[in-house]
Amino acid sequence: MIVFDLTCGLGHTFEGWFQSMEVFEAQLAQDMIACPHCGSMQIRRVPSAIRFSRKDSGADAGHAAVRGAAGTPLSGSVTVTPETMMSLFRQMVSSIIANTEDVGSAFAEEARRIHYLEAPERPIRGEASLEEYENLQDEGIEVMLLPLLKKEKAH
Repeated sequence: MIVFDLTCGLGHTFEGWFQSMEVFEAQLAQDMIACPHCGSMQIRRVPSAIRFSRKDSGADAGHAAVRGAAGTPLSGSVTVTPETMMSLFRQMVSSIIANTEDVGSAFAEEARRIHYLEAPERPIRGEASLEEYENLQDEGIEVMLLPLLKKEKAH
C-alpha cells in the first residue's frame, strides 16, 4: 500500500491510498481521483514529509506523509505493516473523537449554524447523508467524509 500526498488545482491537500504507483497513475489518467473538498479532477502529487518502506519489497517501495501535531512533519522512517497502519488509524480516530463534539444526526444543521456564525465555532463530528454532505460542500462549508467513528470502536 502506498500513501501519496495530493493536491488539487485549487490547492486543497489530501492523502490518497493506492496499491501501487501503477494503480495511482492509471486512476489519475482515467480521472478516477477527485478532491474530497471540491471535487476537482485536476490532481497532482506533492512531496511527502517522510518515506515508508516495506520489509517484503525491494528498494524504494513506497512513499507516504505522516504529520505530527500542528502540522509538523515527523522525521525518520517507519516500516509499514498492517499492525502499524491499524495503530495509526486508531490514533487518528482517537484524536478525532477526543477533539470534536459529537452532534449526531444534527451534523448538517450544526455545520451550517457554525458556518453562518449562528453557533460558536468548534470542531464537530456527526452523521450526514451523501446528499447532505454534497449540499454542505455546494454551500462552501468545509466538511470531510469519514467512516462512522464510535468511541468503543477506537480501541
